[in-house]
Amino acid sequence: MRTQYSCLLIPACLSLVLFSYSIVSAEDWTQWCGSDGKNMVSDEKGIPDSFVPGEKDLEKGMIKIETAKNVKWGVKLCNAIYSTPAITGGKIFIGGRNAGAGLLMCLDEQTGKLLWKWEGPERKIPLYIDGWLIGIGPNPEKLGVCSSPTVDGNKVYFVTHSFKVMCLDVNGQTDGPDVGKAKVVWEYDMWDKLGVFPCDAANSCPLIDGDLLYVLTSNGVDRNMDPYKEKGRKIPAPNVPNVIVLDKKNGRLVATDDLYIADRILHGQWSSLSLGMVNGRKLIFFGGGDGLCYAFEALSSVPEKQVKLKTVWWYDCVPPEYKLSEGMDEITYFCLGDKRTKGSLNKNDGTFVGRSEIIATPVFLNNRIYVAIGRDPEHGRGRGALHCIDATREGDITKTGRIWSYQGLDRTLSTVSIADGLLYIADVGGNIHCLDAETGKLFWVHEVKGVVWSSTFVVDGKIYLGTPKGLIVLATGKEKKEIDLIILGSPLYSSPVVANGTLYAASKGGWLWAVKK
Repeated sequence: MRTQYSCLLIPACLSLVLFSYSIVSAEDWTQWCGSDGKNMVSDEKGIPDSFVPGEKDLEKGMIKIETAKNVKWGVKLCNAIYSTPAITGGKIFIGGRNAGAGLLMCLDEQTGKLLWKWEGPERKIPLYIDGWLIGIGPNPEKLGVCSSPTVDGNKVYFVTHSFKVMCLDVNGQTDGPDVGKAKVVWEYDMWDKLGVFPCDAANSCPLIDGDLLYVLTSNGVDRNMDPYKEKGRKIPAPNVPNVIVLDKKNGRLVATDDLYIADRILHGQWSSLSLGMVNGRKLIFFGGGDGLCYAFEALSSVPEKQVKLKTVWWYDCVPPEYKLSEGMDEITYFCLGDKRTKGSLNKNDGTFVGRSEIIATPVFLNNRIYVAIGRDPEHGRGRGALHCIDATREGDITKTGRIWSYQGLDRTLSTVSIADGLLYIADVGGNIHCLDAETGKLFWVHEVKGVVWSSTFVVDGKIYLGTPKGLIVLATGKEKKEIDLIILGSPLYSSPVVANGTLYAASKGGWLWAVKK
């Protein structure tokens, strides 16, 4: 489950600051999507169109570099990777999993050598909660650390598979018997302190603004495999916040959101937060498990006492016609939209129309939010919807804030990429869509086949996307052109990124490649 500004009439100096949210100009890649606005785009040049990953030396846990092309190194890190890396200060930080444990690993950027790692056991989840069988989730032991880390100065922040927010020293333990292990600065346990109940995973990627750390709690409800019983199920933790704010220096809880959406959460909450300046006011954007996108007013400083975030606007991303449920209650109909359920109405051909949550990260660009709805890909295909929203409004902007909507895609958990006026997005049905970011006009659709879990990434005139077969590369532009498909021996669930002239691609099988001409 998954997971990435502004063009205002303002002084030129402020315009430059706001533009920096949009497209990464720095060489490092310090967080999910590379920037606070979460646009999956980099302005680096000279990135290879293709590469040969090389033969794997399983005994040494690395590739045979003489058999590779355009590859600096390739290493086997763990059993599985769902996290997208952050790269800064000569180090790479990435989450992963080994049997029974979640990992956060720190590697040397030049060689791929493991410098240190944080390792935490799985959390034992009760079999029953309030008399309800917990059927298909949470599954932390199967996923490990899904959160993509955020690096700020000499600290790295992430959310663990056991529902903790962690702050580690980027240098790890530097002396004594614990060299090679993580150095914990602080941790905040959302399960113990808040009673958070994430469904399947807690995978939010932390967002930093000054001394404040914003995190999605992933609080949700597990829908098991009997759809006709689900309408009576209550969310296990109805009063838990959806978004929390911590003092990044010590992990103290300083704020929570002011929403109560427990009665409307469909399943899980797996989006990440984004940030942007709108009409002189800094806003935090949140994609909810109820299918609504929200904007909160960001805090101006660290409060002494705990406060509530102010909700500025909300936008319902589920089209009205998707809410029709053939005379059933909406929860039963939602469950029957899962291809795996008994009596499912979903033929897994993309035609099923029903409610979805927001899993993708809202992208902020030019006073607009771009975000799509979707469901856990294990539920199968179904109709999705992509929205372009006017972020300058207030209140319920479901009608007044709509700039355009595109319904020609499947459910998706992918965050969009916008470059040179064109928007690129993948859906779980295995299609990449190219649209005009201003109007929503469709230019082309490219079929990659197979269920897509990752997001498009644009750099150097190319679109990269992790697929079940490998890494596909297309040319940007209004004309569709496939450049290559690189087979990596395992599906890609995380998204590729670029830092310091090098492309990084991680496979579900636990391998990471550093690609450079």
